[in-house]
Amino acid sequence: MIRKIRIILEMIKFEHTIFALPFAFMGAILGAVVMEQRLPSWAEIGWVTLAMVGARSAAMCLNRLIDAAIDLRNPRTSNRAIPAGLLKSAEVLLFTIVSFVLLFIAAANLAPLAMKLLPIAVVMLVLYSYTKRFTWLCHVFLGLTIGLSPLGGWVAVTGGFNTAAWVFYVTIALWIAGFDIVYATQDYEFDRKEGLNSIPARFGVAKALWIARSFHIVTAVGFVTLFLMTNLSWLYLLGTVLAIIMLFYQHWLVRPNDLSRVQLSFFGMNGTLSVVLFLFAIIDLMVLHKW
Repeated sequence: MIRKIRIILEMIKFEHTIFALPFAFMGAILGAVVMEQRLPSWAEIGWVTLAMVGARSAAMCLNRLIDAAIDLRNPRTSNRAIPAGLLKSAEVLLFTIVSFVLLFIAAANLAPLAMKLLPIAVVMLVLYSYTKRFTWLCHVFLGLTIGLSPLGGWVAVTGGFNTAAWVFYVTIALWIAGFDIVYATQDYEFDRKEGLNSIPARFGVAKALWIARSFHIVTAVGFVTLFLMTNLSWLYLLGTVLAIIMLFYQHWLVRPNDLSRVQLSFFGMNGTLSVVLFLFAIIDLMVLHKW
């Protein structure tokens, strides 16, 4: 059992929860400060954490189940747990159900609006794995889905949202969509061969990278706009500058004729970016504003 759980956690890249979890915390804390002039309780932070873990685990397991046949045909993914025979589909399905139950329990212990909006989140979590079968906007849909993490954190603690919350949501959605486009360049030839939809398959690698850069320009503008709309001060702005530098450094790493550093760009830089911006924002709110 322990071995199976370890394989599942490796399959869903559990450690990559770091991409979205800091922004979920940031949404919860910033929302509470901006809308209610308080910090979230430790209980609220705990339930937000469990909701995020449940949502991401369920989504990744579903993705591996839904894409198992495609993963088997793709040389890059053929060694994943299900195609390689390390896990049975029924085992992954059981873990998916447990993850959704965890998400449901966590949502039930947060603001009532979180529970009311939960069906929308579940539908998006399920649907995004199918989008590459019918639209090259699959990266945007993925961004809108994972972008629910900061918006969800905000709503879960405050029971509502304002314009700043929506700015934060769109900013993170385009950040996710942009680096997913970069990641998808690895499967450019396979996607075209299989008739799968993606921005690289539709427009080519070079144009896809420019589209990703355009998304990240909007992301940079969104981070600055959030500074202008909230109580955040110069310390958050400093973190934003560092985040923007990292954001565009990853595009310097990846070239149309050299995709060898996509993994470094995708995992290393983006994980660091989310942690850095979160830490600067939280220190800003808790130290300079004495929350």
